[in-house]
This record gives sequence, structure tokens and C-alpha cells, in this order.
Amino acid sequence: MAVSVPMLVGAAGVCSEGCRVAGADSRPTAATPSDVPSEVVRAWAETAMSLPVPLVALWNVRDGLLTESGVAVYSAGCIGERNATYEVAQYAPGFLLIGDDSGGRGFLLRVDDPGSAVFSSDLGDLDPADFDVVAGDFASWIESLGTDPVR
Repeated sequence: MAVSVPMLVGAAGVCSEGCRVAGADSRPTAATPSDVPSEVVRAWAETAMSLPVPLVALWNVRDGLLTESGVAVYSAGCIGERNATYEVAQYAPGFLLIGDDSGGRGFLLRVDDPGSAVFSSDLGDLDPADFDVVAGDFASWIESLGTDPVR
């Protein structure tokens, strides 16, 4: 089953989930629609960062992803804990750790760029100078992961 990640951005940079586009202060506000999943609101609160719209769009389709090759895209419920554990805000400010390869490499997005490339880094070295680009954007990266996610 292929997972499509639509760009859900409307007027004023607001995605259909009620979050603003990364780079435009994508924090839920008092005006956030009540249909925004509590896990997305929790992810925003725990990371204290903008949430990349393509990631929120994926969460709208499925809450996280694990492929047969071991690549995981974190669920909204655990992304805050993963970013805190790896101290991403301290070592890679402006980036959000969105997943890993189950072998010590993490995948990150820039939160200030709605069309951010997907970066990869050793989780023990989160210096952006050492990041590798693994895909030009989130949607093509998700597509490259294959069509048969385990979850």
C-alpha cells in the first residue's frame, strides 16, 4: 500500500490540520480546530517547534511508519520524546528528528522550510555540518521507502 503525502496548505500558510506551515510559526493556537488530533497538539507542545506540514500530513493518513528495512517515521505521540532524548534542539537547532533507520542513523527535516530536504545523520553526531541529504523532499523520501510498510 503506497502512502501519499499531500501538501495540505491553504490560505495564510495554514494546513488543514490547523497547524501553520513551518517557518510561519506552525504552533496550534486557541483557534486550532477541535478536529486536530491530540497527538499532533502534544507533538507540537513537546518539541516546542514548528511541525513540518508534510509530516503532519503523513500523520493524518497514518500515525508513524515502519518499513520492512527498519526505517521508522516517528508517530506524533513519540516524536517529542525522541527529539528530547537526542537533544536535537541543542545540537541541531532548527531541525526536527522525524525517524531513524533502526541502526543508529536519524532522519531530520528543517522546520523553517516547508519543502525541506530529508537529512540523515549518525544519532551520536547531530552537527548539521555532517548531515547527508537523502531526499530532496519528504514526499519523495516516503515514496522511496517502498510500498509495503510493516505498520
